[in-house]
Amino acid sequence: MKPEVMEALVGGYHSDPFAVLGPHKETEGKGRKAAAAWTITTFQPQAESVEVLLAGKAEPMERVHPQGLFRWRGAAEPGHYRLRTHRYQGGIIDIEDAYRFPALLSDFDIHLHGEGTDSETYSKMGAHLREMDGVAGASFVVWAPNAEIVSVVGEFNDWDTRRHPMRLRDGGLWEVFLPGVVQGTAYKYFVRSRVQGYRQLKADPYGFYMEVPPKSASIVWDVDQYQWNDTAWMEERAQKNYLKEPISVYEVHLESWLRSPEGYWLSYRDLCKTLIPYVKEMGFTHIELLPVAEHPFSGSWGYQVVGYYAPTSRFGNPDDFMHFVDQCHQNGVGVYVDWVPGHFPKDSHGLAYFDGTHLYEHADPRMGEHKDWGTLIFNYGRNEVKTFLVSNALFWLRKYHIDGLRVDAVASMLYLDYSREAGQWIPNKYGSNENLEAMEVLRRFNELAHQIPGVVTAAEESTAFPGISRPVYLGGIGFTFKWNMGWMHDMLDYFEKDPVFRKFHQNSVTFSLLYAFTENFILPISHDEVVHGKRSLVGKMPGDEWQRFANARAFMAYMFTHPGKKLLFMGSDVGQHEEWSSGTQVKWELLQYPPHRGLQLTLKKLNEVYRKEPALHEVDFHWTGFEWIDIHDVDNSVISFLRRAENQDDYLVVVCNFTPAVRYGYRIGVPDGGWYDELINTDDAEFWGSGVVNGALMADEVPTHGRAYSVQLTLPPLGVTILKRRK
Repeated sequence: MKPEVMEALVGGYHSDPFAVLGPHKETEGKGRKAAAAWTITTFQPQAESVEVLLAGKAEPMERVHPQGLFRWRGAAEPGHYRLRTHRYQGGIIDIEDAYRFPALLSDFDIHLHGEGTDSETYSKMGAHLREMDGVAGASFVVWAPNAEIVSVVGEFNDWDTRRHPMRLRDGGLWEVFLPGVVQGTAYKYFVRSRVQGYRQLKADPYGFYMEVPPKSASIVWDVDQYQWNDTAWMEERAQKNYLKEPISVYEVHLESWLRSPEGYWLSYRDLCKTLIPYVKEMGFTHIELLPVAEHPFSGSWGYQVVGYYAPTSRFGNPDDFMHFVDQCHQNGVGVYVDWVPGHFPKDSHGLAYFDGTHLYEHADPRMGEHKDWGTLIFNYGRNEVKTFLVSNALFWLRKYHIDGLRVDAVASMLYLDYSREAGQWIPNKYGSNENLEAMEVLRRFNELAHQIPGVVTAAEESTAFPGISRPVYLGGIGFTFKWNMGWMHDMLDYFEKDPVFRKFHQNSVTFSLLYAFTENFILPISHDEVVHGKRSLVGKMPGDEWQRFANARAFMAYMFTHPGKKLLFMGSDVGQHEEWSSGTQVKWELLQYPPHRGLQLTLKKLNEVYRKEPALHEVDFHWTGFEWIDIHDVDNSVISFLRRAENQDDYLVVVCNFTPAVRYGYRIGVPDGGWYDELINTDDAEFWGSGVVNGALMADEVPTHGRAYSVQLTLPPLGVTILKRRK
């Protein structure tokens, strides 16, 4: 062996270690005297001496370099051998030689990865527990095309970056099988770049588990070992058309929903005993979790992801999170998760500058950086990045049985000039501002996600970009739902105004119905609306305490009767005055006071009516499910409308009074005669209202609002009443 080869091996910079290390057949002599010989070479810097175990016999290896390079030579092929190391600090350990095992990836695997069409690339990339030649261990595969060398480091090799260099395959994929590595082993990749001498320890982009921050190593974990018990839920989910189902989502930040008496986070298993019963009791159909993928900085709320394939270890291991999802399903609660393919942070152990080049991100800052957020933008046009993202989405849906993904900041992906001034962005090949590559990723994600029975996707998209929730085959982006940010902003702006001025802003209430059926909308009151100086939901409302809570109850009732699915962020359910803070918990102690209990009870009752009445959820995305009765009583800030089910004879009458004045003898046109029962009145005394309720009302044959029949009722102050005709 040449001296420079030995120096490269012991120095940790030999680019083809499998060409030297492990067993190799050599030829000794020339011509007729040529004879085959076998060698085994191993680098064991921790060992004072090493022996080869051949058929139970120990043969000594020669130290060929003082830093721990050992070599054995023999005439016969060694076959299955082991190494016996005598360590300097004492002790004898028998180990398998990682460099005697064959390649891991097939040529087809490599082709699909480079082509960007492998939607299950997580089944090859990253760390996987497996057996090779009857030996248990873990395989490691990572993409780093501009690396000079990549090695796996961890507890198993004393974090020595020289010990386990990987084999380079086509397409810049590095691989190695390490015998003896078991579940729970922490590891990183040491990347030595060809570019500018860049060297860095990196977490595994495909790692399934990570250390609790601020530690940042990946951890070997088998995500296929958990035994699921949600078969009934999954089968039922597959049969549902969620466009016609009630969807009432409770948005949760796990770190700050509830904490232990000592102020610690609850584990995933603790949340099974607290969060799930609460959501079930309140009548929500789904939980939506702010991103659970591993993130180093808690203050990002999970939106600056480093471990895209790892549920955060703050609350437990992957099996614990699977148990949480499993328990949700067994209790009839669906689970949505926020997914963040729009950007990632610059943390040195993460995706940024992964192999000394802009591998996952664009090199040009006009396309590769979000200045507002201090984060990097994925290079969506790169095949390997495309398969990383699409596979990641499907990973959560398949491996964790997640029912739907809400995609964060979709507008930032769709527009090349998002939050940029002229000259700060590059037009696409047609000269316009659409990010064609990002659109392709989103479309592909949605096509594949919807092949999984019962899965839904939702876009947080704040512009009027057309076709967000329209099928890809019709030219849309392919989401199931789109968040209705316009409705949210208009209604919050309306309710923040003193009721005396609301008559000048009636269009804020009615405008949403001009576009309500252009997309499949979710009506969100999310975490973004109750933080950063925007005030809590109750805090936004004008007036004294009674009026603020009456406004909040009326707002929720209008939200639950307006076309579209529903989403409410935690804390709004108890009417806390403070903005949301991720460093504490929901102000549960407020429920000892009647206003807060009343608001919570209102929400519970609204969920009950919403889920029970087809008229409130069956026809959310077509004009036949909604009909104005009257929008012209501007001076009194009163509106009334009908919600209809698929059976048009099944309808509800909704009347909203957005002023604190009681309206006596107020007549509303209705479709039919007969008795109408008040299903819910937000001014009911049990909700901490003033008790102006109607009970049952008889429709008179008095034409009103262009209808042959009408009911005369008393409109509650700052209240909403829902009526249903008796059969």
